[in-house]
Amino acid sequence: METTTLAGVIDPKTIITNIKAETKDDVLRALANAFYQEGYIGDVDEFVKSVYEREAEGATGIGNHVAIPHGKSQTVKKNGVAIAILEHEIAWESLDDTGAKVVVLFDVGDDSEGAKEHLRMLSLLAKKLGKDSVIDALLKANSVDEVVAAFND
Repeated sequence: METTTLAGVIDPKTIITNIKAETKDDVLRALANAFYQEGYIGDVDEFVKSVYEREAEGATGIGNHVAIPHGKSQTVKKNGVAIAILEHEIAWESLDDTGAKVVVLFDVGDDSEGAKEHLRMLSLLAKKLGKDSVIDALLKANSVDEVVAAFND
């Protein structure tokens, strides 16, 4: 089995910077559309619905203006991560009551292998998102290259 690596998880084609989002829905739809355009999911509405079902279970804002929502859906063709860097902070339920400016959206296949892969991806990214230097770089990122570089810190 292929080991999940950060380079294998982060797809520059599913990174969007300088999003002028006003709501959580704006961000989730923009990222779901990126997933759709790159063949990660088959249906934007179905996938976004699955993200909201997960959001209802508890806050996905992990603090420091970062949110890590995810959707587990049959529409997922391959697991992946889409990343949004917002132009300004938006309201998002979080552990430290800050809104979100960095959103890392996971898409997860609706099977046990998808769940295992999701845990591997989450573990890799959580290690990075636990570093203040990575968060600072992400909050300042204006380009896809800067986002990729932040995770390679």
